[in-house]
Amino acid sequence: MQASRFVAAIVVAQVLAQIGAFTLPALLPGYLAAWQLSATEAGWLIGAFFAAYVAAVPVLVALTDRLPARRIYLLGTALTAVSHFGFAFLAEGFWSGLALRALAGIGWAGCYMPGLKALADRLEGAAQSRAVSWHAAGVGIAGASSFLVAGTLDALAGPEAAFLFGGIAALAAFGIGAGVLPDTRPAPRGGALLDFRPVLRNRAAMAWIAGYTVHTWELAALRAWAVTFLALVIAQQGAPGWLPGPNVLFTIAGLVGIAVSILGNETSQRFGRGRVVAAAMGAAALLSLLTGFSALVSAPLAVACVLAWNAAIYLDSSALTAGTVQAAEPGLRGATMGLHSMCGYAGGFVGPLGVGIALDWAGPEALSSWGLAFGHVAVVTMLGFAVLRRLGRPA
Repeated sequence: MQASRFVAAIVVAQVLAQIGAFTLPALLPGYLAAWQLSATEAGWLIGAFFAAYVAAVPVLVALTDRLPARRIYLLGTALTAVSHFGFAFLAEGFWSGLALRALAGIGWAGCYMPGLKALADRLEGAAQSRAVSWHAAGVGIAGASSFLVAGTLDALAGPEAAFLFGGIAALAAFGIGAGVLPDTRPAPRGGALLDFRPVLRNRAAMAWIAGYTVHTWELAALRAWAVTFLALVIAQQGAPGWLPGPNVLFTIAGLVGIAVSILGNETSQRFGRGRVVAAAMGAAALLSLLTGFSALVSAPLAVACVLAWNAAIYLDSSALTAGTVQAAEPGLRGATMGLHSMCGYAGGFVGPLGVGIALDWAGPEALSSWGLAFGHVAVVTMLGFAVLRRLGRPA
């Protein structure tokens, strides 16, 4: 298959696999009431996806250095479909929801990096970097659209319909993967399957991995709680009639973020990846503080801050992943990308949970609590940037 068509097919499959991933955050206000969840419990439900991903991804991605990525990918899309169908028909409360969210995380671990590795193994240089950028864009478009899709289907037919759609989309991704991914084993290499020591010695790769960990921490925190945050601000502060609902607003934020992500990757190739990442992380730290306290002023200001913060987070998304891919040793690309994803999604687990704990501690109904809930991300972001800079220096 022609390289451009192969890239397009994989990106479409990833969009379909990801389209249901954020259905729960999109519908979280309803589940908070229906299941009588605390903010901490809600944080666990959102974070379980990332925690299960972290546990599964080192094994599944490292296996792509030994087995055809096709087999791992098909397993991932199948588990993703099962998790969505389970949430549509079986979930009854916190514990069943927690188990199904964990299954979704394992499924995504079999889809995200194995799909990206299939692209990276086929391309080199600028073509590889652009393919990584378009892959990130496709995943981001799906994540953004999932808020609008879930909200619309929920309004039309209830939350079960939203999860049912996600399961059907994952089955379509399974079909595309079965059709385009080759069943070819990679060249054999020695060493233990989960031996990450060679990756840990790669300072350049570890620098980008540190940045990606912080990036996913803040992105997951905002994705998990943005709809609930905006809904609360609009309910307490009021909003002009022209302002769309929270799910539509965060869909717009996500789509703007995709364009920013592609721009960030192209800009990094021209002006240097380090400069773009530094600007993005500094802006994101500041905007996390402003977003939390904007709730005390007005709904339009809160919306503007969410849009700006989300854009700053996305600015270095593709640049960080492309940095890891290009810094990886060819024979260790699967292990390097596995560690990259594992560390990143560990941040993705802690971010939503940290916001939930802060809200329960400060009072979830008080608008002032969001200054602490979102503000903790600023400290994490700057600490991550310091680690990135230190590891990025020559030994």
